[in-house]
Amino acid sequence: MEAVNLLSSNRYTEKQIGYLFISVLVNSNSELIRLINNAIKNDLASRNPTFMGLALHCIANVGSREMAEAFAGEIPKILVAGDTMDSVKQSAALCLLRLYRTSPDLVPMGDWTSRVVHLLNDQHLGVVTAATSLITTLAQKNPEEFKTSVSLAVSRLSRIVTSASTDLQDYTYYFVPAPWLSVKLLRLLQCYPPPEDPAVRGRLTECLETILNKAQEPPKSKKVQHSNAKNAVLFEAISLIIHHDSEPNLLVRACNQLGQFLQHRETNLRYLALESMCTLASSEFSHEAVKTHIETVINALKTERDVSVRQRAVDLLYAMCDRSNAQQIVAEMLNYLETADYSIREEIVLKVAILAEKYAVDYTWYVDTILNLIRIAGDYVSEEVWYRVIQIVINRDDVQGYAAKTVFEALQAPACHENLVKVGGYILGEFGNLIAGDPRSSPLIQFNLLHSKFHLCSVPTRALLLSTYIKFVNLFPEIKTTIQDVLRSDSQLKNADVELQQRAVEYLRLSTIASTDILATVLEEMPPFPERESSILAKLKKKKGPGTVTDLEEIKKERSSDMNGSAEPASVNASVVSTPSPSADLLGLGAAPVTNSAPPPSSSGSLLVDVFSDSASAVAPLAPGSDDNFARFVCKNNGVLFENQLLQIGLKSEFRQNLGRMFIFYGNKTSTQFLNFTPTVICSDDLQSSLNLQTKPVDPTVDGGAQVQQVVNIECVSDFMEAPVLNIQFRYGGTFQNLSVKLPITLNKFFQPTEMSSQDFFQRWKQLSNPKQEVQNIFKAKHPMDAEITKAKIIGFGSALLEEVDPNPANFVGAGIIHTKTTQIGCLLRLEPNLQAQMYRLTLRTSKEAVSQRLCELLSEQF
Repeated sequence: MEAVNLLSSNRYTEKQIGYLFISVLVNSNSELIRLINNAIKNDLASRNPTFMGLALHCIANVGSREMAEAFAGEIPKILVAGDTMDSVKQSAALCLLRLYRTSPDLVPMGDWTSRVVHLLNDQHLGVVTAATSLITTLAQKNPEEFKTSVSLAVSRLSRIVTSASTDLQDYTYYFVPAPWLSVKLLRLLQCYPPPEDPAVRGRLTECLETILNKAQEPPKSKKVQHSNAKNAVLFEAISLIIHHDSEPNLLVRACNQLGQFLQHRETNLRYLALESMCTLASSEFSHEAVKTHIETVINALKTERDVSVRQRAVDLLYAMCDRSNAQQIVAEMLNYLETADYSIREEIVLKVAILAEKYAVDYTWYVDTILNLIRIAGDYVSEEVWYRVIQIVINRDDVQGYAAKTVFEALQAPACHENLVKVGGYILGEFGNLIAGDPRSSPLIQFNLLHSKFHLCSVPTRALLLSTYIKFVNLFPEIKTTIQDVLRSDSQLKNADVELQQRAVEYLRLSTIASTDILATVLEEMPPFPERESSILAKLKKKKGPGTVTDLEEIKKERSSDMNGSAEPASVNASVVSTPSPSADLLGLGAAPVTNSAPPPSSSGSLLVDVFSDSASAVAPLAPGSDDNFARFVCKNNGVLFENQLLQIGLKSEFRQNLGRMFIFYGNKTSTQFLNFTPTVICSDDLQSSLNLQTKPVDPTVDGGAQVQQVVNIECVSDFMEAPVLNIQFRYGGTFQNLSVKLPITLNKFFQPTEMSSQDFFQRWKQLSNPKQEVQNIFKAKHPMDAEITKAKIIGFGSALLEEVDPNPANFVGAGIIHTKTTQIGCLLRLEPNLQAQMYRLTLRTSKEAVSQRLCELLSEQF
């Protein structure tokens, strides 16, 4: 209250202390907020610039929704009023920017929007700088309302870049005139396409040329601040040139300027130059100019000490690659792969695989490249890569014989990576007959070579080799008895792994009773795969973060005829979808014989779905830490579910009986818009029958610093074990982002607490004495054994905490009812802590075994 009283003082020091206290310590839900708002309104109306500045600073610092409701209509009037002091205009512009980022729906667009644009012509550069920040943010959401800012921004930029440093003395930083304002104006212009007015367009081109010319001039100071400011303006100008992508001369000049930075002694400049050139490589005007720097980039790959710069060099080689230099670039990337940092090896493998496939003129080169890739970095060659090799070999008759000969020779090495054994087993099983005429690769030699690797491989690879063996029975009848002896051996027929045992039994029986014609029909050559999008690109996109080049192939003007497209997975409206079953028809070919030497469905089904199914490739794997965050929400309903450098996901939930409602908040932590923002709640087939979810769509555009809300209505139809998955896809800075997290909708959310006396509790406890109704778990404590925290977690879990029921006062007992649409399930729980041993014993009894098991699993993870 004393702080509120200080706001009414006419002394600056007292008023300042009052505002400082409120900005830091007063909660927006405080009972005093109305008095505070009245004091702020009085200061805003006072026309005293000092008091107005303090009030505006306080509004911006608090920045709450309540502040936006109270003052969002007043601040624009102050901003555009003719008699407002320059310092107040600056504060008003930045205050309005803060409120817009917090609550964009409460900042009204009106007559002031056209007037605020004219602040770009203000005499005071501080006002122009603050106004530019505000207009840039507003223009990202409402480009049409602020398109008149383009000509004014060009005009102001022209005056800055053509002025001498002495003309803008107050805003010159180490001989660079107004560098912050220049950068902001260039960013504002990136919200729009090139100006249509020839005069404005010509003036903008002159500005950009002047900035590029100044970059060539000798430095006016040796201090690092001068070069930093000068380069900041230069890189932002290059970003605008790339954004417009319409002036060939400027694009080539920008490329040449960046080329000079590739050998600069400053690591940051080398990094930024490589990053910008990655984007330039996508333009039809500058692609050839970028290619002239290939030797410099390759040299950077070999000599650069900073791993992040080397990674950008790999990105640039990938972006500048075309048919004319593909073999050189792939060879250099393979050479680098042998000594590359482990953190980027998988990404390099994916890029090499994509380039080798996309620009392969001679498919024998493609086969050699992928086999070399497996030899150098087999541990980093994902299933998608070797699946793709097999798909291409099967689809191209001209390369099948060469592929069979090459893998046969590669398998003769004493140490082969398991992925090479998989590729060899598959290709020889299909096309081994093409090389069987050579005595050095006779059927028996092929079989013995593959079988020599059998005992060193994992179960999925052994299963694939067994399929190869039965294929050999059809291809090479002369070694049928040898193969049958292997299949008949105890190590196969009595194998501990059920998949291997089943294959051995079935294949042995098939080879014994089937006629030659039946064998030829069942074990015929795999039909060509339908041409689908390559899943290797999708996997590469999942690995990459913002500011990378994995999506550049989508916007390349120079299109080469290739074997597959590279479009991102199609976005879908926010809805509940079903995940494909691993037993689905993966290739759209109808029912395929189980004896084809494809990877075994039981072990690799999900991977095959990921590779060959259009729908499944759109769903990313769970984000790191997703399970830990999920566990924290078992006993609470509100909080932050996920957060990375781009996105924050918050939850607020409420449940009553078998119904619930969840509010999901998506916060954009960056200053750049998220485009095509598509959250999707995914339920498995089993979960869909137990849980009804209705999601409301969200705005596909999320502004920088903004937050959008999605409502999910929930109905529990019957008990369930799994949790839904929330998949979010969007574009950030031209890069496709795809992530998934578990949505904390668990069975205990539909708990209704039930109060019981000690007599009633133990009477009911005895009634639930069937062994199938009780689940017990004894486990080590993961957290400090605090009684109050334990009580809070049991209550948060949903059951009633029953006091003075258990004879041992140290124990905790609870009771409740799980409500579903179809039934109600009573539940009793007892938690017995042992402080000395730091152990717990948790006992749960319900009328349904699966419910007892699930609740026990969920609650055990909390202690």
